Amino acid sequence: MQPEPDSPEHHRQRSEFIRNLVQSQFDQQPLNDRHVQGTPRTVVQFWHNQRQLPEDVKECIASWASWETKGFRHRLFDERSAKAFIGHSLGARHEHAFERCYHPAMQADYFRLCYLLVEGGLYVDADDVCVCTDIGCLFDDGRLKVQPLCYDINSGTMVSPSVFLRVDAYASSWIFYFNNNPLIASRGHPIIENALSRATGLLELAGKDELPEIQTTTGPGNLSKSIFDFGTTLGGVESDLMILRDWDSFAVSRWPLSYRNDARNWRLSNQQKFYRNGV
Repeated sequence: MQPEPDSPEHHRQRSEFIRNLVQSQFDQQPLNDRHVQGTPRTVVQFWHNQRQLPEDVKECIASWASWETKGFRHRLFDERSAKAFIGHSLGARHEHAFERCYHPAMQADYFRLCYLLVEGGLYVDADDVCVCTDIGCLFDDGRLKVQPLCYDINSGTMVSPSVFLRVDAYASSWIFYFNNNPLIASRGHPIIENALSRATGLLELAGKDELPEIQTTTGPGNLSKSIFDFGTTLGGVESDLMILRDWDSFAVSRWPLSYRNDARNWRLSNQQKFYRNGV
């Protein structure tokens, strides 16, 4: 008998699946033919209200926008332009799902899946600062490129990559998963398609006044579940996926930022009504 989708056993199976990918796939599998063509050289970002963009977030975004001088394209969307893109590219169903995203972080989660499925490129959060001198290698092929993470339940802290990336590193309290930042993929990537389909379905299933949990509905939990389902259903995912074990050499998340102490921080607003108060 298979474990229930939301059972502890199922979550443990997913974590072990990701752990095996993260710790054993140091020699990249042969490239799937459909991913030979490179990813569009576009950096995509989202901030819900560009008219009131915090100065510290603007500085983070500028570190990516500067790549336009090196031949890359930079696109910054807000709630209004993201909704218009989704409606025009994917239709009313996905536009309505986007409208169900009650927090800016949830909107960003959902929008990145829509954009990458339609256009492809590199999506990176607005609070990441680019610290590298060359991002070109991230676009060399069309595989989905994702960052692995590991959380220790007992200590309530993240496990350092230098620790959890070691072969056979393990503790029963560790949970392995994939971040949805960054997301890099060619247009039409099947895992992105699966993740968008799952997020859309979960948003549609939520009751009218229900505020579904962000992480599992549109965030890293949704992406990790989609990769797990793709890999276990088709019998392999290695040729469609590239694990970014060194993302911190490309970008770092800036702390502190002005918005992290108010409702714009999703951790403080998860499953709560978001009151914009002009920000």
